[in-house]
Amino acid sequence: MNWEQLLSLKRYGDTQKRLRKDQDETRLGFEVDYDRIIFSAAFRSLQDKTQVIPLSKTSFVHTRLTHSLEVSVVGRSLGRVVGQQILKKHPELNTIHGYQFNDFGAIVAAAALAHDIGNPPFGHSGEKAIGEYFNTGEGKQYKTQLTPKQYQDLVDFEGNANGFKILTECREGISGGLRLSYATLGAFMKYPKASLPKKPTLHVAHKKFGYFQQEETLFVEVAEELGLCKETIQSEDTYSRHPLTFLVEAADDICYTIIDFEDGINLGLIQEEYALEYLIKLVKDSINTKKYHSLVTTADRLSYLRALAINTLIGEAATIFIENEAAILAGTFDTALIDKSKYEAQIEDIKKISISNIYQSREVVEKELAGYEILATLLDRYCQAADRFTTGTSSNYDALILRAEDGNFDYKNEDVYTRLLSISNYVASLTDGNALLKFQKIKGLSL
Repeated sequence: MNWEQLLSLKRYGDTQKRLRKDQDETRLGFEVDYDRIIFSAAFRSLQDKTQVIPLSKTSFVHTRLTHSLEVSVVGRSLGRVVGQQILKKHPELNTIHGYQFNDFGAIVAAAALAHDIGNPPFGHSGEKAIGEYFNTGEGKQYKTQLTPKQYQDLVDFEGNANGFKILTECREGISGGLRLSYATLGAFMKYPKASLPKKPTLHVAHKKFGYFQQEETLFVEVAEELGLCKETIQSEDTYSRHPLTFLVEAADDICYTIIDFEDGINLGLIQEEYALEYLIKLVKDSINTKKYHSLVTTADRLSYLRALAINTLIGEAATIFIENEAAILAGTFDTALIDKSKYEAQIEDIKKISISNIYQSREVVEKELAGYEILATLLDRYCQAADRFTTGTSSNYDALILRAEDGNFDYKNEDVYTRLLSISNYVASLTDGNALLKFQKIKGLSL
């Protein structure tokens, strides 16, 4: 892979090449990507989607929206730091093509802003709830009507693939979705492969999948435009990651490791003294002990340690990226940047506490349980009503369901895969509050 191709400004439908040196510096194409994402309805809906901890009545905790904004800020810094080094190593990117170090920051910031845009309500359990409806619930009846890849798209419903769909989907009157630059789309594509084969290697890019069968043509167009390395595994084409994807992933890893931990402390799920000790171990090389001991409140101490920890890990991730640039460009670098960190042991300690005290806390488990029931009920009602519509056997109840959701999903489509995926995408688009309200109305618990 080469950087000039990887930094493509092309957008869906372009017939002429966009050159960086011709860009308006006051409204750079990569910055337009950020604007389009932040003003989109799908991004705004993240304000009512759980990050990890259900919304608290007693203290602030992060939603998907605040988490995404913070990941974007960290990603921008990472991109700029790396961009400076890349331009030193490849000066022709600047002298001939006009690229600036801020371009790298803008691409990573935009992709990081969108990294959770396809996630269903109720956290990661929302993905599992949709998948299990088709794998072990009523939705398993459709298996014989779908190709193996189509069925796998549903039983392993993936927020990353759903995000790619949201960013690129053509709808009536709208071509190419948000029409982001292909560089930003490439940086967004964390798992550049189809749902099958499932986890064909231990490469970090093969852990999940990045597009539904419906978006395969556009995905391949983006990958080919960017010059991503192609490899055939088990008779299926897969692609290497866009190098900047590693920075988007690192920004996410840094934020959820440190900030979920901070939320747990603020909510009393993790004892303050015990937790601060772990953060201090992470920043022991940069902490100003005099300043730290002068801070009186838990919030101030946490804020100071959080800032140091994030800054430390930004520098660490950038260094690892530059040291491994050749392998990354060759598509052979196969792990997350933070997994190569000298602070891996400290990070793992923090993650272990977060898993036991936060992710498996009663409050989180109870919210996930409710999410399973809510999403399974919505999927069942919508799929059943759509099936009966296509066979002309609708009951009055089915008609009411479809009338209430008219225009929200493609229940008229005779293709089973298109119909089921449309319903799943719609359910995934709901906020926690909207999903609960629809569930209550269907159950007759709310009018």
